[in-house]
Amino acid sequence: MERAERAERILEVAGELLLSWGYARVTIDEIARRAKVGKGTVYLHWKTKEALFLAVVLRIQSRSQQRQLARMRTDPLEVLPSLTVSGLFRDILSEPALRAVYTDESDLLGRLNDTAKRDLAELMAHGERTVCCHLDVLRAHGLVRDDSDVHHQQYTLLAIATGFYTAEALHGDRAPGTPEVRVELLARTVRSALETGGDPERVRDAAAAAAPAVIALYEELMELCAQEMRRQLRS
Repeated sequence: MERAERAERILEVAGELLLSWGYARVTIDEIARRAKVGKGTVYLHWKTKEALFLAVVLRIQSRSQQRQLARMRTDPLEVLPSLTVSGLFRDILSEPALRAVYTDESDLLGRLNDTAKRDLAELMAHGERTVCCHLDVLRAHGLVRDDSDVHHQQYTLLAIATGFYTAEALHGDRAPGTPEVRVELLARTVRSALETGGDPERVRDAAAAAAPAVIALYEELMELCAQEMRRQLRS
């Protein structure tokens, strides 16, 4: 088994065990056993259990970013905040690992939450700046309102999205309608709070003009995520 293939297999197994057992209960021995490698082989790739599971979290986020970029490249309207966050919400509803990361599920992630917030602080800060820059681009193209500070809009967007993600984790069994209904509720809420709306043809043309700059922002964020994954690996 090649080194890259072996590392990918270890990450896959670690991710599965994280969902099944939670961070605190998973051991390197069990990961090695299920990945059909020696325990020492796991440590050839990652120095510590924390480094391995930070890579798992980054891998989950990277896959989400890839799907987000694919949607934007396919349809420029996906750069609108309402569609960007509702697309992520749809992914969260269908992928338990992504839901755990975005809702900080303490039962699964345990103290890995604190480690991620400490060790990935710079990457997280860049992600927040990316959202601000995204909104700035859309404001310049008349797609997002410009009657309030962009940082206030960023906070509003993240607060709305986080509220929906967390409500799903806490109250999913009492949530109204189907998952797609709830995705549309999120999109409608963000659209009302931030977007200018108007003639659909104008909106599509403006989104097409804004899309390349927005896509470039998220490509940069995805590359930084990939760099951080490589940093967690032993050289």
